[in-house]
This record gives sequence, structure tokens and C-alpha cells, in this order.
Amino acid sequence: MTKPPESTGLKKALKPIHLWAIAVGLVISGEYFGWNYGWEVAGPVGFLVATLLITVLYVAFIFSFTELTTAIPHAGGPFAYSYRAFGPIGGFVAGYATLVEFLFAPPAIAFALGSYVHFLYPSLPVLYTALGCYLLFTLINLLGIKESANFSLVVTLLAVAELLLYMGLVAPSFKTSTFLANPIPLSAAGVFAALPFAIWFYLAIEGVAMVAEEVEHPRRTIPKGYGYGMFTLVVLALGVMVLTGGVADWRKLSHMDYPLPEALGIVLGKGSSWTKFFASIGLFGLVASFHGTIIGYSRQIFALARSGYLPSSLARLNGRQTPHWALVAGGVVGCLALLTGTTNQVIILSVFGAVVMYIMSLLSLFVLRRKEPGLARPYTAPLYPFFPLVALALSLLSLGAMVYYNLLLSVIFFVGLGLMLGVYVLLKPALVGDLTP
Repeated sequence: MTKPPESTGLKKALKPIHLWAIAVGLVISGEYFGWNYGWEVAGPVGFLVATLLITVLYVAFIFSFTELTTAIPHAGGPFAYSYRAFGPIGGFVAGYATLVEFLFAPPAIAFALGSYVHFLYPSLPVLYTALGCYLLFTLINLLGIKESANFSLVVTLLAVAELLLYMGLVAPSFKTSTFLANPIPLSAAGVFAALPFAIWFYLAIEGVAMVAEEVEHPRRTIPKGYGYGMFTLVVLALGVMVLTGGVADWRKLSHMDYPLPEALGIVLGKGSSWTKFFASIGLFGLVASFHGTIIGYSRQIFALARSGYLPSSLARLNGRQTPHWALVAGGVVGCLALLTGTTNQVIILSVFGAVVMYIMSLLSLFVLRRKEPGLARPYTAPLYPFFPLVALALSLLSLGAMVYYNLLLSVIFFVGLGLMLGVYVLLKPALVGDLTP
């Protein structure tokens, strides 16, 4: 492999407001759909417990992860941290896990986009609408990071406003008795089985790390973007989940890719102008996350290719300094995943990648504290080592629960990792990129 031309540097154009929009936009579709599958295995009360556990995990993780992102602002994100801490094999494991997370989250979101459009216009098929979304948003991302970030800012603001409107409309109808009706007995088994769907509330916020090379003054800007983004998401996740469970029979919503307009239709009537209005604008949150995860996987593919783990052609940039072949390659994988037609399983596979990546990142934090004590750390994890230890323990607990309750998907994930790692070790490609910020 040969080193990509020196002129392939990414453009620095992102400000704190853009990072907030990317952080929230990456995740906010998780408030619109996907989490409700957790009700099926744990009921509202059990799922609330799972959500609170995962909220603690993410708060502790983001406070810890921000130290790595600001110290090593690299497009590879977790891949770069693990490479620096553990060498090429560690970098490969983290890169594989991150790719799985960001390649398989968009198909689930695209399914939901197709379902929302089909809900509004029954003549439009779900699958073809989802495939069309991949084409459209890949083209938008080809315009450049500044244009993509501005688009993300607009749709994220609209999505947040929409969720606040939803909570305001359903709150007067909330009843504790409805939330507690038709209970599934609270049990550790139910809570553990629901963890992947609770993770979906926050999945991909760490994707901000993958645009770190495109941030103006990253060591000041990144902590602000992460902090404000995490606060916004906690409020929205808990508000949406609790209020929805208190206004409608959770059993009717636990299999749907559009639970919020359905719940609003139950409260106000499907003929209500508010219901129709909400369903019409319900696409904003899905669009924000879909668009953001495309940015995430394209930068991860770019970083891995630049460092020799993937074909070097995927590290090429177009005239707008955008990794165009990485965008196309990720889109092809996503479209193939769409053909499986299994939203909940695609979500769980994406969560497997996320949790393994969290574990690798947290281990990297501990190793780099010892290995590189002189590394410039503009932001340090508060209450170290308590916060990262809490995040690591909850991540390991989540991974164990997911393996136990999703054995086939875990085999697929880890066999894929083993095969890819075996190919890498046998070929021993020469790393060609510079992993220093």
C-alpha cells in the first residue's frame, strides 16, 4: 500500500453548535423508535430500570471518552485511541466494532424512515423508500462537511422541537395506572434482555469523535458539544419513554417502527390535526440520525483506509474534501442490510459493535494514563478512575447480557471479528497513516 497524498487533509469547519447538532442528531432517532422493542421483553417498569442503568453508563462513558477525543482528535476516533494504547491489533478490534455500529445503525433508521413515509402515504413501499434515503443522503454528504453539518443543525433543531411538542401534547393524558397496567414482573432477566434497546436511546453519540479532525479548536469545542448533547438526550429519552408508557397500552406499541404518532393518535384521535401534523414532521428526527450516522461511518472507513486496514482508495477525498468512496462503500453495505428486513436484529447487531467499542475505548483510557502520562489532556475525566470504572463495569454487564439473550447474533458478530482479524494477521498490511493528532 502507498501513503495517500498529503493534500487529503479534512477541512476544519465545525463549531460547538455543529457538534451539539451532530451529537444529538446522531442519536435522536432512538427517541422516535427502536426503544419500544424493550417493552416487549421487560414491560414499562423493567425497561425504565434498564434505561436508568444505561443512562448512568452513558453519562460516565461520555465524561471519560471526552478525555480521549480532545487529547487525540483523530477521524478514526476509537480506532486511533486503541491503536495508540494497544498497537495494530487493538486498533483493528476497535475499528471493526465501530464500523459494525455505524454501518448497521443506518439500515435500522432507514427502515423506520420507510415505515413513517408508508404510514403517511400507504402507496409508497417501505423498502424502496429506505433505499431511496440512502441515495439521497449520500449525495447530500458529498457536498462537504460544512454543508452536511449545517443541514444536520437544521433538522436536529426541528427534531428536538418536535419531541418537546409531542411531550407537551401527551403529558395532560399521562396516567400512572396506564404506565403500570399489564405488567411484566420486574426481574433481572427482563432488565438484562432490554439493555440493547435502552442503549438505542443514546447509541452513536460517540460519533462526534469521528469529525474531530474537522473541528475548529477541538480541545475547547468538543467538551461543549458532548456535554450539551448528552444533557439534551437524557431529558428527551426519559421524557418520551415515560410519557408514552403512561398514555397508551404498551403492548400495542412494542412492535412498531412509528410508536410516537401511533400513541398520539390514541390520545388525540387519528383524525386529529395535531396527529397528522406530528406524523408529517416525524421524519426530522430520523433524518437527523440517518444523516449523522452516514457522516460517522464514512469517516471511520476513511480513517481505517488511510491507515492501511482497508483499501487505500477508500481514503480518497473529492474536491470538497469529502471521503466520497468511503460514503459509497458504507452505503452499499447498508443497502444490503436493508434487504434482511429485520429492524430489531439490525439494532442489536449495531449495539454489539457499540458496546465492544466502549470497552476498548475505556481500556485505552486506563492504558494511556499509564503509558503516556505526558500526553496533553485539555479535558480530563472527572472522578478518575471512578467514572471510567463505572462505565466499564456497565459496558461489560451489557455485553454479557446481550450475548446471553442474543446468542446467534453474538456468534455472527464475534465470528466476523475473528475472521477479519485472521485475514489481517495473515496479510500483515503495513500501516501507512499518521495516528498522531
